[in-house]
Amino acid sequence: MNLVTEKLKEVLLSVLPITLIVLILNFTITPVEKPLLLRFLIGAVFVIIGLSIFLAGVDIGITPIGNVMGSTLTKTNKVSIVIIAGLVLGFFISVAEPDLQILGAQVSFVTSGMVSKWLIVIIVSIGIAVMLALGLGRILYNIPLYKLLTIIYGIILLLSIFTSPEFLAISFDASGATTGALTVPFMLALSLGVSHLKKDSKSSEKDSFGLVAIASSGAIIAVMIMSILSKIDRITATLEIDTEVSASIIEPFIKEIPKISFEIMLALLPILIIFLIFQKIKFKLSKKSVRKILFGIFFTFIGLVIFLVGVNAGFMELGTVLGYKVASLENKTYLVITGFALGFVTILAEPAVYVLTHQIEDVTSGYVKRKIVLFALSIGVGFAVALSMLRIMIPQIQLWHYLLPGYIISILMSYYVPKLFVGMAFDSGGVASGPMTATFILAFAQGAADAIECADVLIDGFGMISMVAMTPIIALQILGFIFKVKSIKGGVENNVG
Repeated sequence: MNLVTEKLKEVLLSVLPITLIVLILNFTITPVEKPLLLRFLIGAVFVIIGLSIFLAGVDIGITPIGNVMGSTLTKTNKVSIVIIAGLVLGFFISVAEPDLQILGAQVSFVTSGMVSKWLIVIIVSIGIAVMLALGLGRILYNIPLYKLLTIIYGIILLLSIFTSPEFLAISFDASGATTGALTVPFMLALSLGVSHLKKDSKSSEKDSFGLVAIASSGAIIAVMIMSILSKIDRITATLEIDTEVSASIIEPFIKEIPKISFEIMLALLPILIIFLIFQKIKFKLSKKSVRKILFGIFFTFIGLVIFLVGVNAGFMELGTVLGYKVASLENKTYLVITGFALGFVTILAEPAVYVLTHQIEDVTSGYVKRKIVLFALSIGVGFAVALSMLRIMIPQIQLWHYLLPGYIISILMSYYVPKLFVGMAFDSGGVASGPMTATFILAFAQGAADAIECADVLIDGFGMISMVAMTPIIALQILGFIFKVKSIKGGVENNVG
C-alpha cells in the first residue's frame, strides 16, 4: 500500500493542472453544461486513482516480467530465439495496447467504417512485431541506434511520397498510439534485460533506450504500406458534435466498465499466458516472486480499467466539446494558447512518461534528473499541440511541413548528441503520446477541426498525435546538448558520451 500512496502523491500533482485549466476555461471563455463538467470532475478522480494503482502494478508485475524475459532470451545465445520471441511478444503486446484500440475505434468512427478498427490494429501490430524483433537484434549486434534510425526514417520519407494525406496522418498517429501505458513499461524492461547482459556497462546503459523508438516506427511503415497497396483512393470523415449533452452523470461510467474490463482483460491475457509458459519451462522463479508478479498484473488490470473508464466517460466528451467551443470563438489566438497549455500539462498525466523518466534517472544513477526530463517533455508537447492548432486554422499548412523538417533535424542531431540521449529522446517521442493524448487532446483537436470550416477532421484532427510524438525528440536532444556542454565544463564528459 505504501507504493500506491507514493504513486498517488505523484499522480495527484500531475492531473490537477489539466483539471484547473478546464475549470478556468469553463468559468471564463467557454462555459460547458453542468452534467458534462461533473462527469469530467468524476473522471479526474477515476484517472488519479486508476493511474496510481496502475503504476504500482507495473512496478511489481509488468516490469519484472520484461526484465526476466529479456535476460532469459539473451542467455540462450540464440539470435533466432530472441528474434522469434520479439515477433510474438511485439504482436500480442501491440494488439493488447488500449491506446491503439482507442485510435482504431476513432478512425473507424470518423470514416464510417471504411477503415475498420481491427484492420488498423492488426496491420499496426504486425509492423510493431517486425521492428521490435529488429530492435532486439540491434542490441545483440551492437548496431548504433542513430545509424539504424537514419535508415528507418529514410524508408519512411520515401514511403511518405506515395502515401495519401489521410493515411499519412493516421500512420504517424498509430506510431504514437502503440507506445502507451502497457507496451512502454514492457518494452523498456525487455530492452533493459537484454542490454544488461553486456559486459560493457557504458554500452549497456546506451542500449537500455531506443527499443520503443524502433518498434513504434513499425506502425508508421505498416500503415503507409497499407495505404499504398489499398484500393481506397480517398476516405472522408465526419464528426457530429452532440450539442444535446446527456443529463445523466453516472450512467456513462457504468456503461464503460464492462466494455473496458473486457478489452483490458484481452490486453493482459497474452502477457499472463506467455509469463506462465516461460515460468514453467524456463524462469523457475520462486513461488513468492510469482505471487508478487501475479498480484502486480491484477493491480495493472484494476488500475487500467479505472483509468480508462475515467478517460472515456469523463475526459473524452468534454475534450471534443471544449475544442469545438474554443475554435468557435472569434479570437482564434485562444485556440493556440489553450492548445499549448493543455499540451504542457497533459504530458504530466501520461502513465508511460513516469515509467520512462524513472528509468532514465535509475540508468544514469541520478545524473539526469527526471524533473528536468519532464519539463523538457512538457515544453515539447506544448509546442506540438499549439502548432497542431495553427495547422487546423491555416489550410495552407500541411502535416508534412512540420514532420519532414522535424525528423530531419532529429536525425541530424542524433549524430552529435551524447548517444545515451539519442535513445532517451526517440523513446520519449513515443511515450509522450499515451492514453491522455490519444483521448483528451485528440478529441480536443477533432472538435476544433470540426468547428473550423476550412479544416478536415480526418487530415487535420488525426495528425496531432504525430506532432506530440516528434517534438519531445528535439526537446530531449537539446537537453542532451546542454548536458554535453555542462559535462565538458565539469570534466565528466564520459558520463554522457
